[in-house]
Amino acid sequence: MPIKAILFDKDGTLIDVNRTWVPLYRKMLALEFKVDEVRVEYLLAKAGFDTATQNFKPGSPLAGGTTLQLVGLWWPAMTQTERVAKAQFIDNTYAPMARETLTPLMPLRPILEELVNDGYVLGVGTNDSYISASGQVEALGLQDLFRCVLGSDSVATPKPSGLMIEKFAEILGIKTNEIAMIGDNTHDLDEAENGAAGLAVGVLTGNSGRQHMAHLADHIIDSVADLPRLLRSL
Repeated sequence: MPIKAILFDKDGTLIDVNRTWVPLYRKMLALEFKVDEVRVEYLLAKAGFDTATQNFKPGSPLAGGTTLQLVGLWWPAMTQTERVAKAQFIDNTYAPMARETLTPLMPLRPILEELVNDGYVLGVGTNDSYISASGQVEALGLQDLFRCVLGSDSVATPKPSGLMIEKFAEILGIKTNEIAMIGDNTHDLDEAENGAAGLAVGVLTGNSGRQHMAHLADHIIDSVADLPRLLRSL
């Protein structure tokens, strides 16, 4: 069945995850824990930041987790109710600050417009929160190109449950196998499989290499810039 819609992961797929998020995480952890740089780096490493490469480790909480999952890792003594409240506080207080360091991986509008002109409906499906993700899409001036933005709190269970694919299909009134999922992590490709997407495409602009994604992806491309050509070749 032909692909009619494309659901993009955000961090590592559309935006530079390190330049966008690492400065914010450092600022937030220093303020919230009232600790020095050494302790901040320890907390980042605990969540999956490789201090040697200055990159998020593939499959780590920082690479693909939700705010709630990070809260549980950094504040393990909290009750679930306290964690939810803390996650909401972070999403509403700190996440908007990421707009100051928001860095797209490349000029995105020409690529996305090309896909829209080819007839595809576009969406964002991210484990970032809705308020943070939609704010970043707006800050990039791309909101007119996406039919919807789905965050971790837009569905009952975030990626890789498959529910984002299912919700995107429901919003568009199409079948899940008419959707292509594009992402830089295994949880994006697992989302494609669990949601019965028609196509799973891995990109190498995030923190996962070809060796991490090859067994899950239908195709692996260098970046989303290669996506229009790939889809035309299918």
